[in-house]
Amino acid sequence: MARTSRLKVITDEDMSWIHEASLKILQDTGVIYHNDEALDIFKKHGAKVGGKTVFFHKNMVREALKSAPQTFRWRARNDAKSVTVGDQNEKLLLQPNGGPVFVQDLDKGRRKGTLEDFANIIKLCHASDIVSLIGSFPVEPSDVKQNEKHLYMMYEILKNTDKPVIAFQFSSPKVRQILDIVEIAMGQNGSLDKHHCVGVGVDPLSPLAYDSAACETIIEFAKRKQIVWFTAAIMAGFSGPISLIGTVTQQNAEILAGIILAQLVNPGNPVIYSNGSAVANMKNGKFVTGSPEMMLIQLAGLQMALDYYHLPSRSMCGMTDSKTIDYQAGCETIQSLMLGVLGGAHWIFESLGVLDAIMTTSYEKLMIDLEIVNRVIRIREGMDTSAKDRALKVIQEVGHEGAYITHTDTLNHFRERWLPSLSDWNTFEDWEKAGSEDIAVRANKQYKEILEKAPESLIEPEVDKTLTNYIKRVI
Repeated sequence: MARTSRLKVITDEDMSWIHEASLKILQDTGVIYHNDEALDIFKKHGAKVGGKTVFFHKNMVREALKSAPQTFRWRARNDAKSVTVGDQNEKLLLQPNGGPVFVQDLDKGRRKGTLEDFANIIKLCHASDIVSLIGSFPVEPSDVKQNEKHLYMMYEILKNTDKPVIAFQFSSPKVRQILDIVEIAMGQNGSLDKHHCVGVGVDPLSPLAYDSAACETIIEFAKRKQIVWFTAAIMAGFSGPISLIGTVTQQNAEILAGIILAQLVNPGNPVIYSNGSAVANMKNGKFVTGSPEMMLIQLAGLQMALDYYHLPSRSMCGMTDSKTIDYQAGCETIQSLMLGVLGGAHWIFESLGVLDAIMTTSYEKLMIDLEIVNRVIRIREGMDTSAKDRALKVIQEVGHEGAYITHTDTLNHFRERWLPSLSDWNTFEDWEKAGSEDIAVRANKQYKEILEKAPESLIEPEVDKTLTNYIKRVI
C-alpha cells in the first residue's frame, strides 16, 4: 500500500530557526516552575535557577532529546490490544476527548456531564475498532466530589476497557493513587516497573510556565516509568504571539521544557510531543478550534516532532466551534481532522464528538466522528499500487463490450471497498421509505444500541474487589 504523502507547511530552514529560537528562549528567558521539587531537580542537574525561573543550557536540551525514545510499546491489560507509539507504519492512534464540561444528545439536550455519562463515553470508545487508547476527560463528572473524581474516573476507565489507559493531571498524592489503581488492575505488583501501562497529558501554563500540579504529575509518572505528553495550548494573540510562527516557537520551547524535566527524573522515559495550540478570536478572546490557521500551527508542530526531533507526535484535530450537528460542524471537523492526519500525527485527540470549542461532547457526533475518522484513515492508507498488473489484465480481458461487475476480479475484491457506518448512500426514494432520518437520528439509535450491549465490567471480580477496597481506604 502506497501511504498518502504528508503535508508540510514550513521548510527545513524554518525548523532550524524554531529550534535555535527555542534554545535562546530557554537559556535567556527561562521557564517558571511553581514547584519546589522540580526546582530542586533542575538545580541538582546543573541548571541555573533564579527564584522559580529555570534557565537551560543547550547541552541539557540536547541530552534530554537524545534520551527520549523515538518509539515505545504501550501495554494494555489485554496485551493483544497493546500499541506501539511513534511508528509511522502502525495504525493511527485515537483517544476520547479531554476537557468537555457538558454532554449533549437529541433526547435531553445540552447538560452538565455525570459519572454515568463519563462511563458511557468510555464504553462507546471501547466498542470501536479504531479507538486504541481509552481514558482522559471525555466529560467532567459534575456529580462526584472534586477530591474523589480521580479515583472514580480511573475506576470507570478500568472497569469498561482493557485497552491502554489514559489518566489525568493532579497533585502528587492523587497521581500516586491513580498509578496504584492501574497497577492493581494490571494484576501484578511491579507491573509499572516492567511496562509502560498508563499515560498522562500535562498542560504548560502559557506563557512559559508549569504550575505545581503539572510538575507533580510529570515527576510522579516519570518516577514510575510511565508515559507523559506535553500539550501546549497557546492562544495565538493572547497567551502567545499573534504570528503563527511565534506561537509555534513558544509551543516548542514549552514542550521541550517539559521533556527535560521528565528525562532528568528518568532518562529514557517515554514522552510525546503534543500539539494543542490554536488561535484566539480577536473579537472576544475566546479559544477558536475551527480556524484553518490553527491547523497551520498544528502542522508546523508535527514537522518539529517528526522531522526535527524524531519524537512520537500527537495532534489536536477533528474539532468545531459549532454548537450543534450542522454544516459548520461537519466542515470544521473534517478540515482539522484531515490536516492533522495527513500532517503525519501518530495520534489524534479531541476528535470524537466535540462541539463548542471542546466545551461539549455530543453522543451523536461521537458516532458520526468515528465514521469521519475512518474515512480519513482510509485516505491515509493510500492506494494499493501492487494491483497494477492485475488491473491491466482485467482491462484487457473485459475489452470493449465486457462487464466489470461480473468479472471474477470484482467478485473476489468488492468486499474490500470502504463503506460508511452511518452515512446514507441509498437513493432518495429508498431513504424516504426508510423514514427520512438524518444522520443525527441514526447516530442516536446507534450509540444507544452499543450501550445496551456493553459488558457490565471488564475487571475480574477479585481484582474489582481489591480496587474498590483501595478506593474506600484512601477516600
